[in-house]
Amino acid sequence: MKERGIIFNAEMVRAVLEGRKTQTRRMLSPRQLKMIDAAASIGECYPLESGHQHENSQSYYRECCPFGAVGDRVWVRETWMPDAPRDGSWADVSFYGCKGSPLSMIPERYRKPEHCIHRASWEGSEMVGWTPSIHMPRWASRITLEIIGVRVERLWDITEEDAKAEGCTFEALRLKPGTREVEEMGHTAVSHFGGLWQSIYGDESWQANPWVWVIEFKRVEGDA
Repeated sequence: MKERGIIFNAEMVRAVLEGRKTQTRRMLSPRQLKMIDAAASIGECYPLESGHQHENSQSYYRECCPFGAVGDRVWVRETWMPDAPRDGSWADVSFYGCKGSPLSMIPERYRKPEHCIHRASWEGSEMVGWTPSIHMPRWASRITLEIIGVRVERLWDITEEDAKAEGCTFEALRLKPGTREVEEMGHTAVSHFGGLWQSIYGDESWQANPWVWVIEFKRVEGDA
C-alpha cells in the first residue's frame, strides 16, 4: 500500500468531512496521455479516442494513475497553519504565524494535526500566516482516504449521481434554490459541478472536455 498527497480546496474539504464527497476528478497530464498512446500502439490497450472502454483497457489506464491504485491511500493537503499550545509548553512560540521560520522549528511532539488550524474549518476572524495546501507536510494532514475505484473518462461523461458524489449540491456551493445563481447554473448537480470546475480550471478547460481520472474513495476511520 502506498500513500500520496492530494490537494482539495476548502469547499471540497468540508464536503469530505461531511461525508458528501466520495469522488474527485483530475485531468490526465500530457505525459500520461502519451504513455497510454504508446501502449495502444503496441496493442496493450485501446486508444482513448477509439471509444472502446472495455475493462482490459481501463486496467492498463489505471497503471498510469499518479494518485495510486485501489487499496492505496491519499492524504488530503489543505490550507493550514501551525497552532502553538496555549499552556506555555511550546517555548518557541515565535514560530506561530512567522512565515520566515522553517517547519523544523516545531518540536516533534507538536507535529500533529491537532496542533494545526485548518482553514476549511476555521470560523474565527480572518488571519494572516496561512500556509498554502501545496506546502502541507504529511503530519499536518487530518484526512486520509482509501482509493476504492479508478477509471478514465471524458469530463462531460459525469452523471448526476457522480456529480453528487463530487460534493456538488446547493449546500456545497452555498447556493439557495430559486436564487439568480441557481437559475444561471441550472438545477442539476452536473451543472453545479461544471461551474465549480470552471471556477478552478477556467472556462476553456471545461469546453475542451478533457480526459480525467475518476478517483473514488472512502475516508479511513480513525484519522484526525
